Amino acid sequence: MKANLLLLLCLLLPGFLGAQQKPAPKKAPQTTKFDPLQRPRNLSDEQLLDLVQRQTFRYFWDFGHPVSGMARERSNVAYEYGGEVVTTGGTGFGIMAIIVAADRKWITRDEAATRILKIVKFLGKSDSFHGVFPHWLNGETGKVIRFSQKDDGGDLVETSFLFQGLICARQYFTQETKTEQDLRNRILWMWEGVEWNWHQQGGQNVLYWHWSPNNGWSMNHQIHGWNECLVTYVLASSSPKYSIDKKVYDQGWATGDYFKNGKEFYKIKLPLGFDYGGPLFFSHYSFLGIDPRGLKDQYADYMQQNQAHTQINYAYCVDNPKKYKGYGPNSWGLTASDSHKGYAAHSPTEDLGVISPTAALSAMPYAPKESMAALKHFYNDLGDKIWSEYGFVDGFSEHHNWYAKSHLAIDQGPIIVMIENHRTGLLWKLFMSSPDVQRGLTKLGFESPQIKK
Repeated sequence: MKANLLLLLCLLLPGFLGAQQKPAPKKAPQTTKFDPLQRPRNLSDEQLLDLVQRQTFRYFWDFGHPVSGMARERSNVAYEYGGEVVTTGGTGFGIMAIIVAADRKWITRDEAATRILKIVKFLGKSDSFHGVFPHWLNGETGKVIRFSQKDDGGDLVETSFLFQGLICARQYFTQETKTEQDLRNRILWMWEGVEWNWHQQGGQNVLYWHWSPNNGWSMNHQIHGWNECLVTYVLASSSPKYSIDKKVYDQGWATGDYFKNGKEFYKIKLPLGFDYGGPLFFSHYSFLGIDPRGLKDQYADYMQQNQAHTQINYAYCVDNPKKYKGYGPNSWGLTASDSHKGYAAHSPTEDLGVISPTAALSAMPYAPKESMAALKHFYNDLGDKIWSEYGFVDGFSEHHNWYAKSHLAIDQGPIIVMIENHRTGLLWKLFMSSPDVQRGLTKLGFESPQIKK
């Protein structure tokens, strides 16, 4: 219970800032050659998906930090932090978005490889702790910016989101050009240097979220499931030099207070997780790269898990027990985002009347019909209030007449990546093609059509 409360505290912290809708930090030079505020009408489904992905990509390309190339934490000033703050996990999502952009020819392959190489070179000189990167860095200096009073060291979960993207990049940029060779080599050096098993805190059969040279293990946050951190255990198992044993997964991840569920909500059985499923990012962040299709272990079928989670969230919004204005079959999706009260981990059990566009849009692989209906409503009917130069804003509440001005990297990235996985499976194919990942999944007892026998 304590670990999950701490998880929610970590989620809630960033956005007491979020309510401060101050002017955005200075933008990097724009390169995308189309009017970002145009909202053409009468688009086909494919045209609309193209436009939303491409517009959202601008957050990582045009608004990426000019020195480091990394993804900025958010587009507005909050906690008295602004454009100097870059995010480790959000950069991993941004790297995956850059791969999508290259594959769809919005930018050239060389432009994409060059930008990601810039990020990787910057990371190579930045603060890290036993190979583990902090949640936030200063995008100009590479120095850690503490996320909370004692969170000023390595963040294993954010690092796993980063390497989910970097592994995809290493699998995608396979040509024998100098840039792509250099990129692959540098990613490999960093990947081999992450001491995942250091975060067992002396050999315990569980992973710990944080370690700091100033504060040691005092955050004391064990990573138990079910939540967004499956990829952390998968990558820790996949490490070439510092891997964990299966018993760390079974006795650490799979023994959380909210791991097994098995109850029904809206007549939908939920195998794992919190009652009603929790915020939808639980079924997004780890599955930007991990392909849930046919993925099974002794605990769950993960496509069934993610579909059930999504359908319960959808059914709750349609039911709308709190009678919020605007909820319905075309306007649904509760997940962590900014709100009229600051940042909050929205879910059926923590419902403030705020719809987060990333929730429904990033669920496209799990509920394509419902997600597409939401996308059309957001774009066609609400676009005057929630469409912007970086795609949809972070959240809105028709009930409270509140519409965010902000965007967050960790919310924009999954929109691009999960729509692409729905359309082509691109990032799933890349991540699952890594021999290290396949070995790690097998070691943990997973079955998948993507794992070579």
